[in-house]
Parts: sequence; C-alpha cells; structure tokens
Amino acid sequence: MTTIQFDVDADGIATLTIDVPGQSMNVIGPDFITDLSSAIDRIGQEDAIKGAVICSGKASGFMGGMDLKNMESMLVPANGGAPDMAALFDKVFVLNGMFRRLETCGKPIACAIEGTCVGGGFELALACHRRIVADDAKVQLGLPEILVGLFPGGGGSQRLPRITGVQTALMYMLQGKLFRPQEALGLKVVDELVASGNTVSAAKTWLKANPAASVQPWDQKGYRFPGGAGGFNPAFVQTFIGATAMTMKQTQRNLNGPIALLSAVYEGATLPMDRAIRVESKYFAKVIADPQARNMVRTLFVNKQAAERGARRPEDVAKSPTRKLAMLGAGMMGAGVATVSAQAGIDVVLLDRDQAYAEKGKDHARAVLTKRLGKGMTPEKLEATLARITPTTDFAQLDGCDFVIEAVFEDTAIKAEVTKKVEAVLGADTIFGSNTSTLPISALAKAWSKPENFIGVHFFSPVEKMPLVEIIVGEKTGPDAIAKALDFVAQIKKTPIVVNDSRGFYTSRCFGTYVQEGAELLAEGVGAPLIENVGKQLGMPVGPLAVSDEVSIELGYKVMSAAKKELGDAYVHSAADDVMTKMVEMDRLGRKNGKGYYDYPEGGKKALWPGLSETFPLASVQPASEDVRTRLLYRQLIECARCFEEGVLETPEDGDIGAIFGWGFSPWTGGPFSHMDTVGIRKVVETLDALTAAHGQRFAPTAQLRDMAASGATFYPAAAQKAA
Repeated sequence: MTTIQFDVDADGIATLTIDVPGQSMNVIGPDFITDLSSAIDRIGQEDAIKGAVICSGKASGFMGGMDLKNMESMLVPANGGAPDMAALFDKVFVLNGMFRRLETCGKPIACAIEGTCVGGGFELALACHRRIVADDAKVQLGLPEILVGLFPGGGGSQRLPRITGVQTALMYMLQGKLFRPQEALGLKVVDELVASGNTVSAAKTWLKANPAASVQPWDQKGYRFPGGAGGFNPAFVQTFIGATAMTMKQTQRNLNGPIALLSAVYEGATLPMDRAIRVESKYFAKVIADPQARNMVRTLFVNKQAAERGARRPEDVAKSPTRKLAMLGAGMMGAGVATVSAQAGIDVVLLDRDQAYAEKGKDHARAVLTKRLGKGMTPEKLEATLARITPTTDFAQLDGCDFVIEAVFEDTAIKAEVTKKVEAVLGADTIFGSNTSTLPISALAKAWSKPENFIGVHFFSPVEKMPLVEIIVGEKTGPDAIAKALDFVAQIKKTPIVVNDSRGFYTSRCFGTYVQEGAELLAEGVGAPLIENVGKQLGMPVGPLAVSDEVSIELGYKVMSAAKKELGDAYVHSAADDVMTKMVEMDRLGRKNGKGYYDYPEGGKKALWPGLSETFPLASVQPASEDVRTRLLYRQLIECARCFEEGVLETPEDGDIGAIFGWGFSPWTGGPFSHMDTVGIRKVVETLDALTAAHGQRFAPTAQLRDMAASGATFYPAAAQKAA
C-alpha cells in the first residue's frame, strides 16, 4: 500500500493511517481506492482483526475528498464524443460500492477525525460505525460538492439524511455548508468529541467496548427514517415542495448539481441502502457527463487553487512576505484592506488626510471583527488584531513599511501627490501598489521614480468578503513587484489573477459591459422588469440596473466622462451614455442617495422607480426574454475575448476566475472562456455576427475569434485536443 499504513495492535484493532504521498491534504485517487479496497478485504477476512480505526497521518486534516485535479479524464471522453453512460456509471459507483463494503464488512469501524474532513472524506466517515472528532474550532466537516458543480456522490446524499432527517441534510448539502464539531454533535452527525490528539485512543476504547457494533442503523431491523420519508409522509413532501421552490429561485434552473441532489435524495430515501446508492450514482454520472461539471470544477476548484498557490508568480524571485503595510486612504476600501492585513498578522499604518478619518478606518476594523466574536474570534484575539493598526496623518510614520497600497480618491493628480510624498519617506525601492479600479497603472507609475516597482492591486468591495484581487502589471512593472503583490495576496488568503494594463483592466472593463447593455436595452424601450429578471435568470447576482445602482450611476458617469476626455474623437458614444447622463441630471445617482433606477424608501424594500417608463418610454413590442439574455451574455463574452486578444489577459484561467469571483459572472458556465469553448467558437462567432448586424459594432467578433472558429481552436488547449 502506498496511501495507507495498516497496523494491527495486540488487541486485534487495526489502524488505517491515511497519508497520500505528494499531497498536502489527503485526497481520494486511484491508488487510495485500490489500497482501501484491499484493507477492507483484509479487515473482513482476518479473524484476528476485531475492528478498525481510520485516521490521517497528515497535520492538514483527515481528508479533502476526491482528487478533482484528475477528474478530467472521467468527465470527458478522450475522443471528445458522447460518454458511454453505462461505463461512466460503473466508474462512479466504484467509490460508492467500496464504502458500502466498508460498512457491511462485519467488523466495527471507527473514524478518528482531526482537522478538515469534507467531500469524499466525510462520506468515508459517514460509512463508519462511529465518528469521533477533535473538539477544535478549526475542524470542518461536511459535503461542499455543490459549490463546484457536483453533489455528494460517495453515499453522502443517502447517509446524511438517514442520520439527520431530510430537511437538515438538504439545508447543508444544497448550500455546501460545513459543520463545526459542536454543531455536528448536536445534530448527531458525529458521535463523540474529544480533545485534539486523543481521537485514535478514544476510537480504540469504543471498539474494544463495542465488538459487535458492526451494523449501521439503516441496516437494522425496525430502522425509522428521522422525520419520515416517502410520498405519503406530509413532512417529507412539504420539505421537498419548499426545497425545490427555493432551489429553483436560487439557481434559476442553471445548475445541474442541486436538481440531481434533490432527485437522488427524494428517490433514495424510500429505498434500501444498496439500491439508494445506485440511484445516487446514476444521478452523479449524469451530472459529471455534462460539460458544466468539468467547467465548474476546473475554474472554481482546480484553477482557483493553482492561482492561490502561485501559478502566476515569477519563479526566480525569493519569497517576500509583507511585515508592515502602508495603507494610504482609510475609506471603505482602505479600511477593509487594513482589516484583512491585520488579521493575517501584518502591522498596518493606516494613513488619511484627517485623523478622524483614519480613526474611523480602524473603527471599521473593530466593527467587522466584533461581529465574529464567538465564531473563531476571541476578545483577546480581537484586541491583538486591532493593535496592529496604527491610524495616522503623518507620512513620517510610514517609515519601516515594506509594501504600500494606495486607495485614495480616483484622481490622477491626487494619487501622484500622495505617491511622491510616500517615496520621500520610503524610497523608490519599496514596492508601491495602487488600488485604482480604472486608471491605467502605467500612467500612475510615472509618479514613482522606479516604475518597475509600481503595480496595480485591485481589491473588490467589501474587502472582507470578496475573494478576488486583480494584480495589474504596468508597461514597466518588474518581476519583484509582481512577486511581492502575489505574496501579499497569499498572506491575506485571497485569490489573485494577473492581468496587463489597460483602461478598466479586465474586471472593471468587462463588468461595465453588463451594466452598459442593461442601459442600452432601457434606452431602446425594453421594460426594466424584463431586463432585471433576465439578468438574474442568466445567473448574475442581480440585474444590470440594480448593480449599477449599487456601484453608483454617478461613478459610471465619471468613468465615462474621463474616458471621453482621454480618448477624444476616438471615443465611441453609446445610448447607455445618454441614459447615465439623464439619470445624473435628475440627481438619481443610485443607492447612495436613495434613488437611482430603483427607489430606496427608508426602512422599506427597494423597488424599480415608477418614473423609468416615462423617462425611457416603453417600445410597443417587447423582445423575447431569450433575446435579452443573449445580449446580456454575449456583450460580456465579446469584451472578455477582446481582453484576451489585446493581451490584457494572458491565460483563460485568469479570465474565468476573474469573471466569476470579480463581478459574479454566471458560475454555472465555469467562466466566459470555458463557456465559449463549450458552446463552440464557431457558434459564438455566428451569434456575435447576428448581434452585430442587429445592434452594432460593440458585438463585433475579434479577428482572433474568427481565426479560432476557422481552425477549430479553443481557449483551453486540452479541449482542442479532445475535439480533434
């Protein structure tokens, strides 16, 4: 065995210590499946073995589930054709069948869990007869597969409901929500909590005291499903009525995983376990046979992890963690960066033009951290974190800082003035990062004597919640600056993408097209409710008019005005510009002043402004919802493709990660580049040509897209190879 160490003590208790080589976290791969299968045979066949404990040999935790990096070969046939569903079922049932053999091997099996135990690892634990967990707030348990386009496929969708009841199980599985130890104990998901380091000894104690405890509750005569199950049980039926409606609302029917999960639980709950797990595998095979699963797993898990581990970091630059950060500007963005930096153990000098503003920034950190008391945050930890933040107006206090992030007002002259004052204290050898969301980095770098040490570090609001940081490389930005910025992002546990300089960079530029197309539709007389509902049905977090209100119509107007001034005659005017101008003239600036495309009554629920239909008269004939959906989607796709052709983006991985985590691009697609590959570049070009003919040059395909369509190329090379 290469992944499991098998030991038997004098009492006949076998200890299976999982330690998958070459992995920081234990994962389920072909070698592990082979080893565990052999171990199950041995446990069941050797009379000298009275029971077994399964534990981890890694400090990182028990197990992190399937090795999703290597699932690609199972998700897509090598020849690019349709999958053989019978063969695929057999493949996915291997894990389910093995866990079933484990729980029916005739010997009691206990699981000793320390640290992370999620996905397939938690399904392994559910197949054990006793689950003993370290009573540590850092321990996480659960089935988060739904978050990457899958659902529990190793028996989890059948065992968890049989432990907690359908309602609780669905609540956790549909949200990908994890359990903390005390929570899991209260729901009887685990059987016992012990001090960290004592799980194995506690498991052995239980095994010796319970030598006959080798039959799961659901295999015992007289077992009753918690809360009841089946179409004649009112509570069961009511749960599924509510769960189905809520799932359809939240997913807009775009995601395969939640629908398959609901079906597997509903059908499996009334069947014996041997049949129920086959139902689960049937639905799991259907989910992974669809390209959606491949795309979501690749972007939301594999590529995201690669980015966080430094996929874009220059290899020949030594690690350079930030010890003391100069945070310029104590507004919402600056205060947010200061908060996450202090949480990461970094000292922060929070500088603003007024001491009261600087103190307010620190107060923001206090408010954010106070909300986390009892959720891993203690009063002592809170005060220690706050002590790392020093609010000031004195540039001299920046002395000793080894990294700078600027988040002052979005004005080139103001930023240049602040930049020069910082250089006077720290010198130009210090790496300087600007949090600008639109201003070209190469232009801002002119205020720093060594532009090779100047870089864009674009955060998203609210910083504490938004996972993405967009690193922008200017014309003269050097590898040391890129490495420093990426090392900082790793310290604060965010996900980075690296893009090249342009107005709006990648995320702001492409996000803006969603907002602009919504305004274009409004200008053409399309009803605001149709625009907003279709935006949400597309899988975007909110409609384009609502998001415009959130970021501020006035901000969009200012960005437009700045672009007009810089580009002059080269600027291409649009109907969306007229809509924004009209709204600003009417002082309808968005949520910030209580009125935009929506009204925001104090203490009430927001609603579309009734005056929209008078200000922008409705057309006599309204377009089909599918036509609106196509425009909102493809306006974003073509801008992403332009960024790729222009070299703003260097990899489709950055493009997909940035779109989903930056502006909420429809997660079910796996990102714009994954979606274009899946639709087919030729079909994408045909659709764009039709949109260009109907609505103008903003939809015109790039030359690169036309070349790709002609040659059969794709953004992800592996897809091209399989299609060949």
